[in-house]
Amino acid sequence: MKRAKGLTVALTSLVACAGLIGCAGPEAEAKPPTPVPDRFTSQQLDWKACGVPKLDEAGAQCADVTVPVNYADPQGPTLTVAISRIAGTDPAPQRGVMLSNSGGPGGEGLDFMVDVGKAMTPEVRARYDLIGMDPRGVGRSSAVDCRWPVGFGLQSAGLDAAGFAESVAAQGDLAARCAATEGARLPYITTRNTARDMDVIRGILGAEKISYFGTSYGTYLGAVYMQMFPERSDRMVLDSAADPDAYGTVGMMQAMGPANEAALDLWADWVAARDGEYHFGTSRAQVRGAVQDLIKQAADKPIRLGEYEIDEHWLPVVLFVGLDSPDQYEMLAGQMRTIADAAAGKPAQPDETLDATLGFSLKARPKNNSSQMAIMCGDVAAPRDPGFYWRNIEAARATQPVFAGFTNNITPCAFWAPPAEPATVVRNAVPALIVQSTGDTRTAYDGAVAMHNDLSASRMVTLQDVPIHWIFGRYPNSCVYSAVNTYFRDGTLPAADMTCRAD
Repeated sequence: MKRAKGLTVALTSLVACAGLIGCAGPEAEAKPPTPVPDRFTSQQLDWKACGVPKLDEAGAQCADVTVPVNYADPQGPTLTVAISRIAGTDPAPQRGVMLSNSGGPGGEGLDFMVDVGKAMTPEVRARYDLIGMDPRGVGRSSAVDCRWPVGFGLQSAGLDAAGFAESVAAQGDLAARCAATEGARLPYITTRNTARDMDVIRGILGAEKISYFGTSYGTYLGAVYMQMFPERSDRMVLDSAADPDAYGTVGMMQAMGPANEAALDLWADWVAARDGEYHFGTSRAQVRGAVQDLIKQAADKPIRLGEYEIDEHWLPVVLFVGLDSPDQYEMLAGQMRTIADAAAGKPAQPDETLDATLGFSLKARPKNNSSQMAIMCGDVAAPRDPGFYWRNIEAARATQPVFAGFTNNITPCAFWAPPAEPATVVRNAVPALIVQSTGDTRTAYDGAVAMHNDLSASRMVTLQDVPIHWIFGRYPNSCVYSAVNTYFRDGTLPAADMTCRAD
């Protein structure tokens, strides 16, 4: 699920109706939404400069929207949701507003539509006011801060039972910190409430319907909005889609294991072809062996690199971050060479990109992303028995020697209070366009197929044989871009599902 200052983490979990929590059927969403008091929907927004160079250069303005913490108690406490607006340029009647989400969950999205807008044709770009948003609990929107010593609530379990026990203790501590610092409002930092916030924003902006672009976790948020507010959903594009039936911290994380091992194979081939530069071996097997040896060494003794100590819990995270796109292969190879040199006792210092990854992961710099777990754990309950995770880790090691411990590991959700609402069951016939690469390492391809099946009026555009997460606005492809722009321009979905290939 995507963006927290360059760290794209898209996540999802165990099937919500598998007996772990209660499930509302599709008919539950057929009821009209509870009316929101006029004091929220009739707000007059104070638009002003955003104070963010990327947004200010794009001519954007920003405003704060007041929403209830708990929509079931609209007279109770409130929080702020920060939004940005890049106005459409066409003086003729516009299509309307396009809301967005950049993923995560926990990704800040105020400036997201600057990048997405660049992928639009001038005709499409002119027709919409592009709305960026920091979802509730994130960034400028009354941010959750659990005062974590690390950046986020995901790490590898390590190589043995002792390493796993360390993870259990660490994740339990992260959950306890959230309960202690954010307990009162924590149950309401959820996807369903963010969807309600989006509908308040729709009303304030005077739009009967919204169009939408979401990537990674943002596809789940978009699908939840479509389920809760089908009559208010217009042209919806879901890029790199999550399986809504597997949303949380178990099922989709497990689906990421094979995808990341496959991406590691491709990266290893790339590195092997450049052994003269990186010195990890001349074959996929040799490169993989060198990587696994580094992880074993980090388990025996953390690798010292500058101010950082990289152990078995965090070295796989460096690989996970770097395998997000083929454009990052060179970056990741350089990072791993630096770590290998440090492990061998050679002078080494992290470059800017590796420093950013380690600074965030190990030191929570510039800040932690505890909002990610707040949203996910507040949405869907997770199994509480540590043995459940350990059995899954051990079962996956044979085919996932690098990522089994990461994609099957316990998370803070195992120690979280039960969700305030049942998970959303997505089953609707709202038209939507789903775009997905077959090699996506964050939201695996099968999950997008599941989303497509759950949205019965959707069409799917597949980018074949490219391991990329988030396509439109990040990975130029004429075929995918044409399908998205045509839909936003005309409201015309492809006549049938279609396949694109790299340019």
